[in-house]
Amino acid sequence: MIKLLFIFTLIAFTYSCEKGTGNFVLKGKVSDLTFNTGLEGAQMKIYKVPIGTTSEQLIETIVLSADGNYNISFPREKMEKYVVKITKLNYFAIEESIFYSELSLEDENVRNFSTEAKSWAAIRIINNFPTNNDHLRYIKQAGYQGCTECCPSIEQNYFGALDTTFYCVNIGNTIYSIYYWIVNTNNQGLKEATTVAFDTTEIFLAY
Repeated sequence: MIKLLFIFTLIAFTYSCEKGTGNFVLKGKVSDLTFNTGLEGAQMKIYKVPIGTTSEQLIETIVLSADGNYNISFPREKMEKYVVKITKLNYFAIEESIFYSELSLEDENVRNFSTEAKSWAAIRIINNFPTNNDHLRYIKQAGYQGCTECCPSIEQNYFGALDTTFYCVNIGNTIYSIYYWIVNTNNQGLKEATTVAFDTTEIFLAY
């Protein structure tokens, strides 16, 4: 009886050990949508986040080749989730969480990512003949929004003398535009430009 119990215990222990072994394989492609290529030279990091914590523990760092393909293998551990972060200078960063329950041990886990090059609109506004009653109002019509670097998408108001330039991040090689009007006048219209990737393009408004 004792011998039989010992055998059952040994089998259970062996099964438990085998169940916890193995590697997850995460593979796919990171694309540069601005130039329709792989995101060559980007740095890709994968972190593990233990259950019940927000602590990100680095597992591996790789640099992407010209085709943007990646293949990462890492030990299977019971984690809350894994976090993928991809960065490259003058590109919008990528960050994505992959929960433990979404990963397969038997199959390769394919995750494709994409991002775009940054550009900037330099909004140059000058009031050539200012008075205290002048009221400029404008609102963004087209352009990247929702990021920490983005300029506001809500209506903006300026009064009196104005001579300023401010910079708004945008997706490279796409249009950035504002619609403006000088309150209580007929002076209104659209100002726009295609902002060149990795560069700053001026949008000039004088009134």
